[in-house]
Amino acid sequence: MDPIPEEWERALAVVAHPDDLEYGVASAVGRWTATGKEVVYVLATRGEAGIDGMDPRECARVRSDEEVASAAIVGVHDVRFLDHADGGVEYGLALRRAIAAEIRRVRPQVVLTMNFDLTWGGVAVNHADHRAVGLATLDACRDAANRWLHPDLGEPWQGVEAAYVAAAPDPTHFVDVSDWLHKGVESLEAHRAYIDGLGGDFDPDLFLRSSAAAAGERAGCELAVTFRHYAV
Repeated sequence: MDPIPEEWERALAVVAHPDDLEYGVASAVGRWTATGKEVVYVLATRGEAGIDGMDPRECARVRSDEEVASAAIVGVHDVRFLDHADGGVEYGLALRRAIAAEIRRVRPQVVLTMNFDLTWGGVAVNHADHRAVGLATLDACRDAANRWLHPDLGEPWQGVEAAYVAAAPDPTHFVDVSDWLHKGVESLEAHRAYIDGLGGDFDPDLFLRSSAAAAGERAGCELAVTFRHYAV
């Protein structure tokens, strides 16, 4: 694997739910913002269906607040929600259009999203929302660059140099987060209501540290987050 090149100024991260980015990517984001890069978060939903014991309306409010606080910990102060239904995100033109609008607004050189394969590791079925959002994000990079698509959304943005998919099988690139994992842990811990809703003895530090150590072993550093690169 190669390190992700860092000669860029602005990145857009697009995922389905509050907390998706905090299961690893936030550690890399903390590294980047500390060096002056701008990272913007876009979430397709507010995660309102994510806590079994909480009414969806209250859950949407709580999880949105947790995401904004979590993002700030790693230096992200622009967080936008597209307000698609949690559990009901559909791949299609409407989703691609909404993401393309954000690409044109932010004008990033790098776009980040999450694994959109059918499964995690060939075993557990990936959430339908993750699959829809990840694929739509890659397609929206091309949509945003085409001036004849969605002309009402403003000028096209043809400056996306690369897209990187986190937690993807067969990763091609990595970010060394040896000095930044603690920020990722703190960012994940900010999702307290969601973590408590999971029940059990989930330990954010143990989870992120073990995952980053395994990735670091593959990448040749102490702790890492891995991505698969797509040319868009």
